[in-house]
Amino acid sequence: MKHGITHDPANTSSPGAWLAACLVACILVWSQGVQAKGFDCLIEANQTIEVRSPVEGVIEKIHVERGAVVRKGQLLVELESDVERSNMESARYRSQMVGRIESSRNRVEFSGKKLERAQELHSQNFVAAQARDEAETEKRLAESELKDAIENQELARLEYRRAGDQLKLRALRSPFDGYVLDRMLHPGDLAESGSGRKPILKLAQINPLRVEVVLPQEAYGRITFGSTVAVSAEGFNGKYEARVTVVDKVIDAASGTFGVRLALANPNGMLPAGLRCTVEFPGVKSPTAPRGK
Repeated sequence: MKHGITHDPANTSSPGAWLAACLVACILVWSQGVQAKGFDCLIEANQTIEVRSPVEGVIEKIHVERGAVVRKGQLLVELESDVERSNMESARYRSQMVGRIESSRNRVEFSGKKLERAQELHSQNFVAAQARDEAETEKRLAESELKDAIENQELARLEYRRAGDQLKLRALRSPFDGYVLDRMLHPGDLAESGSGRKPILKLAQINPLRVEVVLPQEAYGRITFGSTVAVSAEGFNGKYEARVTVVDKVIDAASGTFGVRLALANPNGMLPAGLRCTVEFPGVKSPTAPRGK
């Protein structure tokens, strides 16, 4: 007889042993499924803004509709701006006027020559000192007029720039690459300035997406800023990489939890905002409660 562990075929055929083996296998499968589930999370737009006009005016054109994809700097809305455009053209013309400057320069040149002659004649005692002083004063006045003309031209240039800035306020552009959620006003409507007024458009930035997750207090200190984790979106196959961007430094005393924010790259806009998801953090134990409880 050989020593060691022997295998009794009769044991495998007994109902008790078979049931026990099945129960152990089911427990293992269930526990692995729970651990793989991860933490519940929510995928949101990175930011959502309401586009309002900084100045009051009648809307002339709206270049986008609901559902449109927009790029940073893209022209979205134009207000009627005929008056502002005319003001800018007038300011531009004034900034390029050089007649007064040329006249003042000629006067400075003439008064300078006159002063030289007066000084020469005074040195030869042909004219009195008063005539020389008058010529010198005339030259100084001409130089002051030239300086005033140059300063006025510089002021006209600044007014031209200001008129251009005012005109730009009547053309609203997208602050980021995003998506038009809604359009509330139409051409012909009055766009009013102020946060309490009705917005013209609503935009959402969906690249990157923002993932919000709440973790138990036991996980605090195990989440590293900048680390990469796996996110599974509800209704979409596969896992997506997300980067930890925010780890709250304050724990909610009532629930014993803290928040973590992730950035999920979405360059092609494949994932919509508003999805439920699960996220797995390496080294952090997953919850064991069924989802929704």
